[in-house]
Amino acid sequence: MTGRTSARKVRRMAVALALAGALGVPVAACSSGTGSSSSEPVGLAVKAAPHASTLAKLPAKAEGAEIVVGSPSAAHTVTVYEDPRCPYCAKFEASGAVPLAELAARGKVKIRYTLASFLDRNLGGGGSARAAGALRASVDAGRFAEYHAALFASQPEDESSDGYTADNLLRIADKVPGLRGAAFDKAVRENTYKGWVASAEKAFEGSGVNSSPTVLIDGKRPAGDGSAILDADAFAEVLKDAGIS
Repeated sequence: MTGRTSARKVRRMAVALALAGALGVPVAACSSGTGSSSSEPVGLAVKAAPHASTLAKLPAKAEGAEIVVGSPSAAHTVTVYEDPRCPYCAKFEASGAVPLAELAARGKVKIRYTLASFLDRNLGGGGSARAAGALRASVDAGRFAEYHAALFASQPEDESSDGYTADNLLRIADKVPGLRGAAFDKAVRENTYKGWVASAEKAFEGSGVNSSPTVLIDGKRPAGDGSAILDADAFAEVLKDAGIS
């Protein structure tokens, strides 16, 4: 099997795992086997965060291995499990996450993120871990919500590529006003939050969740096949049915 054929096979596997997670199908994503990508790091089509004005209103803080966005006193909690290299996580961030962020900005809900990095193990490279570390560093700079959205909007088209290099992560940060600075740049380049990233992956593995994206509303999976999280209007209705509006 050639390197190109192997990479293509691994890529299909990763997409299948991510899609299964989006549809609520139990898949042992974290123990699905390993593979290596033959792709070299690539450039990104860097994009600013959609709905940045809403995201700029959202506070974020690290609580153990999670990042919590929104008002701590919000009556409802949505828990999100994501891997930065997962293409269906990017689809969620471009769709269902939009009404979710609007509700968080209104104080109706807080969002608890667990950032996994299992796709590094499945596909090779270290892009998920580097991206998760940069996201943790953005909390310190007070720009997590905007950077998080920009990072997923700028996700490499080919998840088997190791496109989340330090340079590319900093290029994405250029799209978030006030994020770049000596402390943030150093954290990204020197992998300051390597230990935190490992803790987040361990939390993902110990959560009982085995695929991404997984979204829980007040601790429960939404009713249905899970596809509503990939449609903004449909997920807004799901949230409304859960009492979040």
